Amino acid sequence: MVRLLLFAATTGYQIRVFAEAARRLDVDLTLATDHCHRLGDPWGDHAVPVRFGDVRKSMAALQGRQFDAVAAVGDAPAVLAAEVASALGIPFHPPAAVRACNDKYLARQLFQAAGLPAPQFFRVPLAEGPDASACRAPYPCVLKPLGLSGSRGVIRANDADEFQAAFARIKRLLAREQSQYLQVEAYIPGREFAVEGIVTRGASRILAIFDKPDPLEGPFFEETIYVTPSRENAASQRTMRDAVARAVRALGLYHGPFHAELRSNESGIWMLEVAARPIGGLCSKALRFGAGMPLEELVLRHAIGEDIAALPLADRASGVMMIPIPRGGVYEDVAGLAEARAVEGVDDAIVTAKVGQTLAPLPEGSSYLGFIFARAGDPAEVERALRSAHAKLRFRIATALPTFRAG
Repeated sequence: MVRLLLFAATTGYQIRVFAEAARRLDVDLTLATDHCHRLGDPWGDHAVPVRFGDVRKSMAALQGRQFDAVAAVGDAPAVLAAEVASALGIPFHPPAAVRACNDKYLARQLFQAAGLPAPQFFRVPLAEGPDASACRAPYPCVLKPLGLSGSRGVIRANDADEFQAAFARIKRLLAREQSQYLQVEAYIPGREFAVEGIVTRGASRILAIFDKPDPLEGPFFEETIYVTPSRENAASQRTMRDAVARAVRALGLYHGPFHAELRSNESGIWMLEVAARPIGGLCSKALRFGAGMPLEELVLRHAIGEDIAALPLADRASGVMMIPIPRGGVYEDVAGLAEARAVEGVDDAIVTAKVGQTLAPLPEGSSYLGFIFARAGDPAEVERALRSAHAKLRFRIATALPTFRAG
């Protein structure tokens, strides 16, 4: 029996799918998480307590255990997975490559050194304040944290006043993240795409190119709709594939999944970032391979050494809508869920917000109200189904009362 160690922060959808796939494939799956005090032992496999930010303590917790493969869900888990795989001699992404994926400044330097188009960019110490960098910035520009994902903390500024406001807002957000820098980049116009892929001993393979049909022009960059296959022509898709392959090589990714973001305009393909992990959370439900295999099973099969080259996307077209949070407040209820699920082409509509949950939209927020999934004969039908379903949902969000501290 193959023994696989899965690094993850939660036991959410992706982890359940990994567990189900492991049972089907007779893989001995062990979970390594830094939330054991909250999750307990969900599979009765004696989950390993680790600390994603502390390699030494985590390696001590794994002392004496033997594994044949590793996989990871999330950015911080991928860093630790890379360290453990390196120590055990298991094929995975090298630790330096995964750390570069989690540092937008270092990644941008590597892309530039590889000859990929790069905007003007520089890193600013948070302790320095915004005055000097506001004078130096190329407008319009984008300010962003170095390590957060999902567009958290990413803000466009069109002038010095907006720069100052954005800097202060990101600094407050990063006070909880123990980060010392933020990055400033010239704004890149154009259409945005997401690319899902996997690397096999240095050779990258693109699994899917997602169109993002909604314009992402700021001031915040909340992602909503992903649809695959892309409606770009064959030449444009070939250019995107080539750019992603160059970015993967520049970062040094070697063996495992990746999720890339890029922009395309008349000047070419501009890589935004590459993550050393699969697409996050419920979004992976938009992808099926072969006879209906989920992405997580494909990643697991790849990790244990199976050849997955012959597994194409299973659907003619599919997509997901990440339901945005329109405003901050307390989630109370939703109406129209049954009507949304009944829209032709819609696979499912799921509300993940919990009653009483305090909601925060981007750039501070890190969640969505839920997800809508659709499959159809072509991408345009998928997009129409997602938008039609979303239009039927009516969310009730109460204004959050201010909190007061004694004294």
